[in-house]
Amino acid sequence: MWDMFSSIPTQMDYKGQKLAEQIFQGIILVSAVIGFIYGYIIEQFGWTVYIVMAGFALSCLLTLPPWPLYRRHPLKWLPVQDSGAGDDKRQVDKKSKKHK
Repeated sequence: MWDMFSSIPTQMDYKGQKLAEQIFQGIILVSAVIGFIYGYIIEQFGWTVYIVMAGFALSCLLTLPPWPLYRRHPLKWLPVQDSGAGDDKRQVDKKSKKHK
């Protein structure tokens, strides 16, 4: 059962995070403006709150899960290097420089 959950991606790349933040802020802003205008017209502040909350819920649904849209630019990590032989040489170099 846990294998099913481990196959689900859990991270976004940096460009995906930026896009998610822009979408989140845009939806919140648009819903706030629409909610304010609608609430002002019908003179009910409650509807303003409902519309903003609906915009918040929609933005959370669209931006919190790591949808494939947010994983298009993965980071290219450097390959693993064997550092066993290089460490000995660095230590010898440091010792020789300290005593000079």
